[in-house]
Amino acid sequence: MTPLEFRLLNDFQRRFPLVPQPYAVLAETLGVSEQDVIATLARLQADGAVSRIGAVFRPGAIGASTLAAMAVPAERLAEVARLVSSCREVNHNYEREHHYNVWFVAAALDEQRLNATLQGIAGTAGIEVLSLPLVEEYHIDLGFPLGERGTREAREPRAPERAVLDPAGRRLVAALEYGLPFISRPYAALAARAGCEERAVIERLAAWQTEGLVRRLGVIVRHHELGYRANAMAVWDVPDAFAPRFGRALAASDGVTLAYRRERHLPQWPYNLYCMVHGVDRDRVATRIEALGRALGLDRFPHAVLFSRTRFKQTGATVASLAEAAHG
Repeated sequence: MTPLEFRLLNDFQRRFPLVPQPYAVLAETLGVSEQDVIATLARLQADGAVSRIGAVFRPGAIGASTLAAMAVPAERLAEVARLVSSCREVNHNYEREHHYNVWFVAAALDEQRLNATLQGIAGTAGIEVLSLPLVEEYHIDLGFPLGERGTREAREPRAPERAVLDPAGRRLVAALEYGLPFISRPYAALAARAGCEERAVIERLAAWQTEGLVRRLGVIVRHHELGYRANAMAVWDVPDAFAPRFGRALAASDGVTLAYRRERHLPQWPYNLYCMVHGVDRDRVATRIEALGRALGLDRFPHAVLFSRTRFKQTGATVASLAEAAHG
């Protein structure tokens, strides 16, 4: 990795400039040309290190979404994984080491369409789909610092809260689906997609960040390509009343990239407290999860650790049908 690549990947995962020529601002900061910045980011995306330059929205704020799981026989894994990944509503799809081995995230315009998607997958595959919607978030960011870790933002536990968007807002969210283009005036291109003015796009994104609707705006990296080769989802069955205390403790712990509470799906899935840990290898991830369990007193509760095995699909979170509904 060149010094320029490192700085672009590490320094601009959040607080991306909200000015007409943001890449020129990055270029001035880094002492290179605007074209160098644009070409380097485009190459990093082509190589898989960058997913997009875009927005991370507050969980549950845009449309309806859920984490879902399926127990797929080994001989049907490739077939069912293709089925799941083919759905536009699905943005992440992984194999994990567990009886429930296919895990995916789906998002749609509303609960009705989300449920129809899950039912369609279940009906076509002939396999039950467990839906595990978010109840309360403690830490959801998925920024991956390549150098020194920054200070983690403290955040009170909160339940998902749906944003109320006018037609212009829905059009902008739809335009943001694939991120900012690699051109000198990317917000102008977003404005053209959304049917508004460049200044309106910049002002609305700034307002969304202030309101907390947009958690961060910047370079969205792919962790595996940047050396985070192992990751595991750790889950615990804790009394619901204790979940916020444990969730806050997980959120404040080094190495934890996600921490939240989800609905149980009884009797098949009793777990309600989740965290994700990413690391450079499996041993370090396993060691970190064990240490968290001991330090926080979570190891006394029923738990499981599901290592990721195969990445079938990883894209930016989408809200299928939002573009079609944007003019409503």
